[in-house]
Amino acid sequence: MTAGERVVVVGAGVAGLTTAIVLAEAGASVRVVAEQVPGVTSLAAGAMWGPYLVEPKDKVEQWGQRSLEVFGKLADDPATGVRLTSGIEASRTAEAAPDWATTLPGFRLCERTELPAGFTAGYRFTVPLIDMPVYLDYLLRRLRDAGGAVERRRLTSLADAGPASVIVNCTGLGSRDLVPDPDLRPIRGQHVVVTNPGLTDFFSEDTGSSPDLLCIYPHGDTVVLGGTAIDGEGDLALDDKAAADILTHCTEVEPRLAQARVLEHRIGARPTRATVRVEAERWEDGTRVVHNYGHGGAGVTLSWGCAEETRKLLMAK
Repeated sequence: MTAGERVVVVGAGVAGLTTAIVLAEAGASVRVVAEQVPGVTSLAAGAMWGPYLVEPKDKVEQWGQRSLEVFGKLADDPATGVRLTSGIEASRTAEAAPDWATTLPGFRLCERTELPAGFTAGYRFTVPLIDMPVYLDYLLRRLRDAGGAVERRRLTSLADAGPASVIVNCTGLGSRDLVPDPDLRPIRGQHVVVTNPGLTDFFSEDTGSSPDLLCIYPHGDTVVLGGTAIDGEGDLALDDKAAADILTHCTEVEPRLAQARVLEHRIGARPTRATVRVEAERWEDGTRVVHNYGHGGAGVTLSWGCAEETRKLLMAK
């Protein structure tokens, strides 16, 4: 990649916008092409940093740690929507803390008296919590400040994104048809956004691969409550029963939520495959393509690390 080289980034979720920023700030002439700006799945994220059920482990650790460093710096500016927040992740089955959690600031095991009824173990740490609508607006501003452009347009193929010498594919679930990649599948997620009755700490339950998640993420005047992880389900219609269950389960953990008023529902489909795909290829016409998709529920967590990996691939001979 040379200074001023024309690059098209396809997709305007957190992966696409972050990648576009990294490339634009490295000197490329970047245009983002997407049907939805910003992407609905990224808007629906909670979102808390944490490498959630993604592989390959060694790469995920590198990408996640780089993103953690960047989020730590962004948290100094309230306009980014990123905040370092203390809270508890707990388990009903005395699960050990994941390795990534033990390295976070303030990590310690919880006393039983700190845990809600029904939980047998937990740990407290401080981690970036990201208010996604605010954060995605910040990314769009930063991209434009770096000279990047955004075009709303539906593509029927990646080749339609040109003309450009470089195309970066950050289409998430769209890659199932655009690549095509039959290994990609949706995992449906649903959150309920409510007014904040005074919460400052997050709470999440370690539910492993269960389709039922439990998370409470305070973002100033609002709280994002979750959630679900329905494997193979990509329908984005509101599930009223799931929403009611989310409210019930979260209120059992934090009774103050009984005072909260529902503001909105956020639903997305996590683009999931066996391993995250960040790799380059060259088409017969000479166009260089880098794929950056398949992040599952860790799109935010891996965003800066994968964006920088994309830049390195384009810098390689």
